[in-house]
Amino acid sequence: MHVEFFGLSRERAGTARIEVQAETLGQLLSILAEQIPPLGAFIGGNRLHPAFIANLNGDCFVSDPATRLQKNDHVLILSADAGG
Repeated sequence: MHVEFFGLSRERAGTARIEVQAETLGQLLSILAEQIPPLGAFIGGNRLHPAFIANLNGDCFVSDPATRLQKNDHVLILSADAGG
C-alpha cells in the first residue's frame, strides 16, 4: 500500500512516501516504527502519538490498530493540527 507523510511526519520519516505491505493499521505502524526509527519515537503500542493522525484513502481518519487495510489502500500520516 502507499503510505504518504505530511508535515512533521515527513520531516521525521525523511521521505514523502513509501510502499509497505500490512494487514492492519497496527501492523503498518509497527513496520513504520521499525523501518523509520525517528518516526518510531511517535509510535507506541501500535498507535500513533496524539500529535499525529492517520487517514485512510482520503475518506476517514483511523486510529484503531485493528483497522483492516487492503493492498491498494493509501494511508496518509500527518500532524494532528494539519487535519483541520
